[in-house]
Amino acid sequence: MFKAIYLEKSDSAGFSAGIRELDDSDLVANTGDADVDLDVEYSTINFKDGLAITSSSPVVRKWPMVPGIDGAGVVAASRDPDFAPGDRVVLNGWGVGETHWGCLAEKARLQGRWLVKLPASIDTRSAAAIGTAGYTAMLCVMMLERHGLKAGDGEVLVTGAAGGVGSVAIALLAANGYKVVASTGRSAEADYLKALGATDVIDRNTLSNPGKPLQKERWAGVVDTVGSHTLANACAQVRYRGVVAACGLAQGMDFPASVAPFILRGVKLIGVDSVMCPMEDRLVAWQRLGAELDAGKLASITTETDLAGALEAAPKILAGAIRGRLVVDVRR
Repeated sequence: MFKAIYLEKSDSAGFSAGIRELDDSDLVANTGDADVDLDVEYSTINFKDGLAITSSSPVVRKWPMVPGIDGAGVVAASRDPDFAPGDRVVLNGWGVGETHWGCLAEKARLQGRWLVKLPASIDTRSAAAIGTAGYTAMLCVMMLERHGLKAGDGEVLVTGAAGGVGSVAIALLAANGYKVVASTGRSAEADYLKALGATDVIDRNTLSNPGKPLQKERWAGVVDTVGSHTLANACAQVRYRGVVAACGLAQGMDFPASVAPFILRGVKLIGVDSVMCPMEDRLVAWQRLGAELDAGKLASITTETDLAGALEAAPKILAGAIRGRLVVDVRR
């Protein structure tokens, strides 16, 4: 038997979310041809997990479901020749927690091709603290660099800065010599953001309302986790041939912008997907996280809870009320 957050939905009984004791046979029956058995040690709460646990959006496509798009732990058994019992691995995305049982549980059965062996410098708790949010932040930095951004080019804006992606993005960019400006709606977090490496903090309201198609040039690069008017205004303020990495939609899925920044200033808008990202980029991202993310800064943005606390945290992350990263010790 093992503990898990368990989501159910039916026409007659409606939706429910709670902690359930499950049998190994339940896991086998609901994970198809998965070939790696994982003893999960830590998971996290991400925005998508919040949507699933509160049933605020139809992200879950198969019922019943164990949520948890992130998991870090030790391989217990493997039918995949690339993995062996005792391997420390991390899982991010691939539809886990949506169409395949996830990692807000003490056990998971996963496809080996979804897993990344952890670098020696990252333990399972740190891997969960990084999670999809931190891994996405690293992908954003990689995309900015791939499309020409260099330290010294000018200010880099990070929106939704006090959240998980934003917090790690600031730390990574600062570690690589970039001058980072943080945008947040939580003015009380200014000292926290500066401790991560931000040189300046601006109010999100300067970006979140409708604006002109072209505005005064400021940003050499942008990491945007917000979407909607915030992304449109950020693009309108990007300097000639600057780069924007867009990875989130906290304000909305819409993009009320014009083509002006792209055809008059040569601005590059790059979408960053972490869910189905090719393994080649995942491996580079995790190696760089092990080398470039300061362990002290990661600890400063991380808090810990248990499965019951994860249920309580779900609506809070949707409301933007959780700072940094929340690690879930599934064994507590």
